[in-house]
Amino acid sequence: MSDWEGVRLHVVTGKGGVGKTTVSAALALALAANGHKVLLAEVEGRQGLAHLFDVGPLDYTERRIASAPGGGEVYGLAIDAREAMHEYLTLFYKLGRAARALDRVGFVEFATTIAPGLRDVLLTGKTYESTRRQTSGGAYVYDAVILDAPPTGRVTRFLDVNASVSSLARVGPVHRQATSITKLLHSPRTAVHVVTLLEDMPVQEAVDTVTELGETEIPVGAVIVNQVRKPHLNGEERILAKQRELDREAIVAGLQAAAVPHTPATLDRLAAEAADHAARLDLEDDARVDLSTLERPMYDLPHLPDGIDPTAVYELAEILQEQGAA
Repeated sequence: MSDWEGVRLHVVTGKGGVGKTTVSAALALALAANGHKVLLAEVEGRQGLAHLFDVGPLDYTERRIASAPGGGEVYGLAIDAREAMHEYLTLFYKLGRAARALDRVGFVEFATTIAPGLRDVLLTGKTYESTRRQTSGGAYVYDAVILDAPPTGRVTRFLDVNASVSSLARVGPVHRQATSITKLLHSPRTAVHVVTLLEDMPVQEAVDTVTELGETEIPVGAVIVNQVRKPHLNGEERILAKQRELDREAIVAGLQAAAVPHTPATLDRLAAEAADHAARLDLEDDARVDLSTLERPMYDLPHLPDGIDPTAVYELAEILQEQGAA
């Protein structure tokens, strides 16, 4: 059983550089396994998803970008505020071609500049529409929607669209749209997953973001610890390494077995690196303690030394499945 039964919208955020786009892609593949159809959307215009799956640039047209194990499919979408505005004006004001005519005179830039919250409404509105779209038979088109959202520093404001439009409209289509989006984002059908590394700044931002989301009553999902490295020292070795008292004869024997030449200076450098590694392990332990106070499901994804390519994304998806994310 997945930890997220009943969730239709998975929002993925994290401090810049922690790998939230990679995690978004892996989560989409995990959720699409066994015949499911998943939409993976990005809103920052960086084309990170296209790069991860080695496909052409994404646009406002939903298209299949990957197959999942068991016959599932992942569709990709780049949500653009301009295209979302055209669609919005067509749906709610029946403007049709006139919507694009307005764009030629700079209407979209003008509207989103004087009312910055409108941009977030447009971007989240397209996501909202994707989660509720149904086939003629009444089934959902997508089993789940994954949103590669803005970083943690902006995500709460981005998702709290009701506050964004409070100064724009208290009645009319904009208000009704924002109210509908807000209901979804504050319901059990949504989960905001926070990606972090075991480092001070990403962990602090993760903690702050979970707190902010809780204050706005937006459901928090999992904390996903990315790029986890295996420790090279056990408990006793860590203590000795910090004290620069590792068994040098054992180190020499290991170097000789590997046919690696060594000098006293080499041993000193290795001892210093071991001490640094032990200190980092202590910091990572402290970071896990801080994350555990959030009382959210926590998943670990390993550091992949060969980098991230489509094969690596599938590997991470399988690891997420094994831990209950899908």
